Amino acid sequence: HLVWRNPKVPQGTATKSEYSGGRLADSVRVGTVQYMLRRVHSFEEFIKFVEYFVDVVATYNGDFVVFPELFTLQLLSIENREMPPAEAIEALTEYTPRFREAMRELALRHNINIIGGSHPTRVPNGRVENISYVFLRDGRIYEQAKIHPTPNEVSWWNIEGGETVSAIETDCGPIGVLVCYDSEFPELVRHLTDQGIHILFVPFCTDERQSYLRVRYCCHARAVENQIYVVMSGNVGNLPNVSNMDIQYAQSCVLTPCDFPFSRDGIAADTTPNVETVAIADLRPDTLVTARNNGTVRNLRDRRHDLYGVVWRGK
Repeated sequence: HLVWRNPKVPQGTATKSEYSGGRLADSVRVGTVQYMLRRVHSFEEFIKFVEYFVDVVATYNGDFVVFPELFTLQLLSIENREMPPAEAIEALTEYTPRFREAMRELALRHNINIIGGSHPTRVPNGRVENISYVFLRDGRIYEQAKIHPTPNEVSWWNIEGGETVSAIETDCGPIGVLVCYDSEFPELVRHLTDQGIHILFVPFCTDERQSYLRVRYCCHARAVENQIYVVMSGNVGNLPNVSNMDIQYAQSCVLTPCDFPFSRDGIAADTTPNVETVAIADLRPDTLVTARNNGTVRNLRDRRHDLYGVVWRGK
């Protein structure tokens, strides 16, 4: 007998609630901000720059806008003097409550979900972690700490890694966020994909092209092997009086799997390197379902669970 399997319907035993965890939108519009670091004179001026880009993507009816990793280091330029690293990171963590409240207000006012780059935060146990805050347009705030601080972050700012990686439920379905270097560890993205994400947001901060390409190549590999969309957002410009932020290199983009239903070269949107700008793309989660079930290759379905797997030992 013949069996026809609808390529748009997920295969397996998972129930609808287990699979989607929320609304699976027909189309999700994302905007990635390639953000220029420049001196600011006050917290209010910083938020004014941020709101400009939130408003731009919201005007284009975006569902998500994403900012780069460590873009809040711009706040250290308010003092107009170069502080020692320990003093600088302590001063930056003091902005956390104001940053959270201001970004939450922007998400509510502009009716858009904001991936707030990342911001060094002192957590209750006294450690400083590099945390990406997700501000949903219904007022909820989620946190995703960077799991793997780079050697640079550890030596300059004594940043420590987080311990949890979890999908975030939104009105557009479950998403994941990994900060920069974390995208270079395939196990983390597979762990998120197993939780049902279709879109991964990667705020990053790289100083030169080689560093950038490590992140980009790994992000595209994650898009192919997990059959997900990956949205990258990076900094450009410089902050001369802020330690360890002398130069930046970025080419922010929206990446897709490489198969016939997707954009040519697996790139849904791209930017000109090192120019402050925004790239916008419409992403269709149902196309991912089609590719996973009926694509030229089916990376998720063809895994050999009898031979290998990802085991999460954290919380």
